[in-house]
Amino acid sequence: MKQVSKKISWEITKKIILPIVIFIGVVLLYIYYTLILAPKFSLQLPQNSKKYLGTILVISITFIIQRIIEGALCWYKENIASKTTTRLDDELIPFLRRLAKTAIWVIALLIILPFYGVNISALITALGVGSLAIALAAQDTIANIISGFMIMVDKPFRPDDKIKLPSGELVKVLDIGVRRSKFLSEDKAIIIVPNLELSKSKIVNYTYGEER
Repeated sequence: MKQVSKKISWEITKKIILPIVIFIGVVLLYIYYTLILAPKFSLQLPQNSKKYLGTILVISITFIIQRIIEGALCWYKENIASKTTTRLDDELIPFLRRLAKTAIWVIALLIILPFYGVNISALITALGVGSLAIALAAQDTIANIISGFMIMVDKPFRPDDKIKLPSGELVKVLDIGVRRSKFLSEDKAIIIVPNLELSKSKIVNYTYGEER
């Protein structure tokens, strides 16, 4: 357990060294200006400079959070996903990485915009409506992805298992994908079935029976 924790910590540390250095540099520069330069010369930080400083700080913190998530996902891919029989988690990790990156930077943008006098209430409303529209348009895709994840967790079948599909064909499991799974039929045809259909239907697994 300690070895696993050390590996995770090292992966994350490698990713966040640069953004942490930038963040610390900005903070130290601000402290030096506030405590040393400003009292000596009776200087005040211009309002525009405060905006830019706040922007740099938010970007630095966002960069650190992004690198932490990437480090954790990178560790999972190299140490966990590579050892599993299914390719579902291998395919899901890049999707999660893009999703997390997009969400983090959108939140950062919403924090930065008020520094420049932008009212983000309307923007948040528009983003909410847009997200709802996208979710409705892609509900089948999202349902298939969630179903694929549940198949990976519940393991009603595994690659190389012999099963009977809901449609009645006897097949061999080739691959469990993010949205669809592939099977090889007795007449050597490739059958591709959406994961949602598999998760809702009865699956007969002959390999499990033989193992018992």
